[in-house]
Amino acid sequence: MKKIIIVLFLISLGFIFLGEDEEILIPGEAIRFRVIANSNTLEDQTEKLAIKEQVEEEIYKLINGAGNVKDVRNIIENNMDTIHDIVNSYGVSYQISYGNNYFPSKTYKGVLYPAGNYESLVITLGKGAGNNFWCVLFPPLCLLENSNADVSDIDYQLYVKKLLDEF
Repeated sequence: MKKIIIVLFLISLGFIFLGEDEEILIPGEAIRFRVIANSNTLEDQTEKLAIKEQVEEEIYKLINGAGNVKDVRNIIENNMDTIHDIVNSYGVSYQISYGNNYFPSKTYKGVLYPAGNYESLVITLGKGAGNNFWCVLFPPLCLLENSNADVSDIDYQLYVKKLLDEF
């Protein structure tokens, strides 16, 4: 019973602080990350996810502790060879673009990521005709979004709001 009361209290706080009509928008200085698969075959989608996970893991090692977008930008720019090496190890054709790239609209757990051109690292595999993965590298929203934790929409929104307030 005590757990139910606590959960209801946290949900209530979420509605109070976030409001049902309030949208959380990612700041303009965020850095996004996108991997576009060659096609939607199981093989190409599996390859996309493997590359995404390896690149993402390496980037987080590199940017861990970076306090601002300028530091993260410099780290990514100075480590493009490492990112190329990771993708090269899969033996597929690819293109990497770091700069201003187009992203489709996405809503995830009540957080709106509007379509537009954003500073980003985009890896396009082969023809780039398959489904894509994307998230926000900085502030580091990819970490929670891709965790195996069972996170409610309100927990996610509270986390995103708190993280964005910090940066």
